[in-house]
Amino acid sequence: QVKLVESGGGLVQAGGSLRLSCAASGSIFRINDMGWYRQAPGKQRELVATITSGGITIYGDSVKGRFTISRDNAKNTVYLQMNSLKPEDTAVYVCTARVSVTGDYWGQGTQVTVSS
Repeated sequence: QVKLVESGGGLVQAGGSLRLSCAASGSIFRINDMGWYRQAPGKQRELVATITSGGITIYGDSVKGRFTISRDNAKNTVYLQMNSLKPEDTAVYVCTARVSVTGDYWGQGTQVTVSS
């Protein structure tokens, strides 16, 4: 079993920054892709960013140029640096990891609230 634990969410004013972290633990042979999705009330889940084990990144259009995803493979941890935050970034941010052999895992989520 693999467990993902997110941290770093909170309340921030528009224009501010937050850094999210997600650490994976458990029976991990190899983590391939890691990433972040978000879901706001009444909206569909949305891709924020993903990163491969080799560092190739993909960003959702709404966060390009403002958010940066990175990872520490030795620590099985993925980060999301969020700058120039907007009220529309308010959502629950959920970490995901694709683990070899065992499949896809999701965290519980961390709330990010951006006030105007």
